[in-house]
Amino acid sequence: MQRRDFLKVSGFGLASLTLPLYGNAIAAEDLLSSLDVTMKKSIADAAMQAARDAGATYCDVRIGRYLRQFVITREDKVQNIVNTESTGVGVRVIAGGSWGFAATNDLSPKSVVKAAQQAAAIARANARTRTEPVQFAKAPGVGEVSWKTPIRKNAMAVPIKDKVDLLLGVNAAAVKAGADFVNSMLFLVNEQKYFASTDGSYIDQDVHRIWAPFTATAIDKASGKFRTRDGLSSPMGMGFEYLDGAASGKAISPNGVVNYGSSYDMLEDAVAAAKQARAKLKAPSVKPGKYDLVLDPSHTWLTIHESIGHPLELDRVLGYEANYAGTSFATLDKLKDKFQYGSDKVTVFADKTQVGSLGAVGFDDEGVKTKRWDLIKDGTLVDYQTIRDQAHILGKTESDGCCYADSWSSVQFQRMANVSLAAGKDKLSVADMIKDVENGIYIIGDGSFSIDQQRYNAQFGGQLFYEIKNGQITQQIEDVAYQIRTPEFWNACAAVCDESDYRLGGSFFDGKGQPGQVSAVSHGSSTARFNGINVINTARSLG
Repeated sequence: MQRRDFLKVSGFGLASLTLPLYGNAIAAEDLLSSLDVTMKKSIADAAMQAARDAGATYCDVRIGRYLRQFVITREDKVQNIVNTESTGVGVRVIAGGSWGFAATNDLSPKSVVKAAQQAAAIARANARTRTEPVQFAKAPGVGEVSWKTPIRKNAMAVPIKDKVDLLLGVNAAAVKAGADFVNSMLFLVNEQKYFASTDGSYIDQDVHRIWAPFTATAIDKASGKFRTRDGLSSPMGMGFEYLDGAASGKAISPNGVVNYGSSYDMLEDAVAAAKQARAKLKAPSVKPGKYDLVLDPSHTWLTIHESIGHPLELDRVLGYEANYAGTSFATLDKLKDKFQYGSDKVTVFADKTQVGSLGAVGFDDEGVKTKRWDLIKDGTLVDYQTIRDQAHILGKTESDGCCYADSWSSVQFQRMANVSLAAGKDKLSVADMIKDVENGIYIIGDGSFSIDQQRYNAQFGGQLFYEIKNGQITQQIEDVAYQIRTPEFWNACAAVCDESDYRLGGSFFDGKGQPGQVSAVSHGSSTARFNGINVINTARSLG
């Protein structure tokens, strides 16, 4: 079986979107089945015993059943419906002080034992060239435990017809409201993950995620000019209840734009997107210069992800990982020197327990119980993200619990936790924040971006841009992107709204590693203000 297949969908969002599809096509009703936990424990015990017999001093076994459903539409047509399932066993060992890994999609005792023996053989071969043994932080065995994403409605159980009707209804509403083209999709994931280790853990987890993106396009037929507006949904660690459109999950901006938190009204957003995409065609182009930026959480998540989340992954800091935009400027000496990463308004925390987030699990893929911890405290760099074989580098005695593999056939390695900007401590609404802005831009939604190989210099766009003059939102504008140097930008943070405005954004397919793996990660914030940020006009011609 191939480790990964790819479906390339053109015309959505950033010109094209590459979707990782694992495993075999199955019927939709098969998405509701699961493996017997007694059988999984028996498989794990057989693998661990075989690893011990082969000389391993440590072994962990991951038995995974990874289920995915993608529904893809355009205007009045269904372009694709994909149901996939991938099941197998990954065995990781330490032998001779080195790592070894092997995997199989055959769950028979003979095949699982063989995989464990192969992993041990690989570890012994690696040991011949190692410079120092693996230093593996302890993780207490937890016995037989389970954890489930707290969903109210299993998205896999919702009939395909209901999902298609939803998306085609969204498309029709967008076209009626002024869109010339519209793509809409549903991405549903269920990871049924079983972890066992020689530490004494047997952990059964049932993880659910959902995302409902779309893009509405409006065209000026006279000039050929076009503008798009992507949906303002966030991918979430929730069930189908996320699409209920509950009023309690909405956040209304001072200019009437509807943003979304714990619940999403896809039809409502599609109508707004069509109108806003058409308004973009007539919106004046931004004048380049310095502006105070008011950034909605639907936008800020990506800036957090790229300029804080990735640079504070310890493997990037150490130079162990350089794929997908390089290493990190936030080197270990900066931790020692109490580097001023941002202003005193900036406290950033990592949290693998946050309800509704993409990265929420009970235990990571090394059997470590997840937690919350600070990365930046009142502007000062205080920590990184670590896994079990990195903890000793920082003098820690335990992992931060952020190890993950995207498949049973992939070896687990460090992945970003949910990294979020803490809400402001003082009561502050978005409207009150804007009242103090003389010359600024209010940005909603994420857009295109670029970042250098040290995650130091970057540029970010968005979906919707509104001019602020003398404390008032005056008009929609276009062609906005802002440029940052990471520490200068975060030190320019002048205010963060209170907890009542806190919302999650995130990445459903965050790439890292070589060979590449994807993970899902959320980033929360309240609306934040950054003073004196350089804004460029992306429509300018240089020749």
